[in-house]
Amino acid sequence: MTAAAAPVLAAGALVWRRGKRGVEALLVERTQHRDLSLPKGKLDPGESLPECAAREIEEETGCAVTLGAPLGTSEYRLPDGRDKVVYYWQAPLGDAGPGPFEPNDEIMALHWLPLDEARRRVSYEHDAAIIARFEERLARGQERTFPIVALRHGKAADPYSFDGEDAARPLTSRGERQSASIARGIAAFGPDRILSSDALRCLQTVEPLEALLGVEAKARHELSQEWPVGQREEIERRIAKAVRKRRGTVLCSHAPVIGDIVSAVVHVTDAAETERTHRASMLHTAEFTVLHVSAGTEPSLVALETHGPPA
Repeated sequence: MTAAAAPVLAAGALVWRRGKRGVEALLVERTQHRDLSLPKGKLDPGESLPECAAREIEEETGCAVTLGAPLGTSEYRLPDGRDKVVYYWQAPLGDAGPGPFEPNDEIMALHWLPLDEARRRVSYEHDAAIIARFEERLARGQERTFPIVALRHGKAADPYSFDGEDAARPLTSRGERQSASIARGIAAFGPDRILSSDALRCLQTVEPLEALLGVEAKARHELSQEWPVGQREEIERRIAKAVRKRRGTVLCSHAPVIGDIVSAVVHVTDAAETERTHRASMLHTAEFTVLHVSAGTEPSLVALETHGPPA
């Protein structure tokens, strides 16, 4: 018996804006298939799913977007028998508006349609289901979100063989590769602030992200695993401030502290701690959990997702 082929992975987004006809979704009309669908594309080698979604949207439509909360997946069988899994996010059109677009071999036209019309006119039921999920979010006032990202540092020098203080342990070459590979995936969610433990391995982990975002990381001792007392209270205070200001924030820390970061977001947004939030705290090196908080009047935890270094 032959092993089943790995599924083809792809990523895309429901790009939306407020127009004269209400909230509109962006559909693409493909040149060869002459169908209407949500924009998406296949994962490139060494690319993360969020990075793929942001890249494909810009390449297909000319729109540079920041990803919001995930909308789930669609799964279907390709003509060659392989399974395809497409991951989707909601993504508001940025203030710059639509970018330049010229019909090409892949996409012949772009269509902005009111949500109900878009849901009726898409060529595939799985796209209609994604639009319906977004309509439910819109009805709850959760169409706009901002990210609180809990990031565990990359692989560091072995603590048992390192000759020096624990906080001085640097990343290994593997850790440096991990940090570089996750930066674009985190950047796709548009955070504008980076807080880091003052341990060297954490500060080194966020260096590639600093370069991408043009944002300088702030070292915070309370994010260190050496912080003696009151750590959870201080972390919760910082996260409450970020939520109050609706400010996308990355917090890079250590395995024992990640749970406090996730729990703080849960508490600040009056959400419930569940098995899923617990699993979102159990990160391997260079993994990160994105907690999507509603930017509406009453902040709420809309969704969460975990990613790591691309294979």
